[in-house]
Amino acid sequence: MVYSKDALKKYGQPAEKNNYMILWDVPAHLEIGVIPKRIYCNKDMVKPLEQAFTNLIKTGCVKELKTWDGCFNIRKMRGLTSMSLHSWGIAVDMNAFENGLNAQPKLSPSFVKCFTDAGFDWGGVWKRKDGMHFQLAKI
Repeated sequence: MVYSKDALKKYGQPAEKNNYMILWDVPAHLEIGVIPKRIYCNKDMVKPLEQAFTNLIKTGCVKELKTWDGCFNIRKMRGLTSMSLHSWGIAVDMNAFENGLNAQPKLSPSFVKCFTDAGFDWGGVWKRKDGMHFQLAKI
């Protein structure tokens, strides 16, 4: 599990202009409806996201993806004092409208597996459930 202190140690202070941040052009074969064609994220996210998107397409779970709710956003975790991993562009939120904080997540186990198999942790299994949230499991 990656924590904000780990991201701070590896990437430094969150900033829009950072050597780790890139504007990733999502390959055409991975363009999935609601996913933007360009994602501003940490360069460490590119391979895991490519794999997760490939997994969604191969399994048919892509039909569950209704909203892309962001990757990079410098902010504290909701209701807490530590920085969100979105601050370093190493987390993504999806289907936020039905997977709110502390709510019972509605993503299928197959959908979640597409991301966990690609190297992400899922917030839907945490004590403080965050079913929309996927973050890199290791940095």
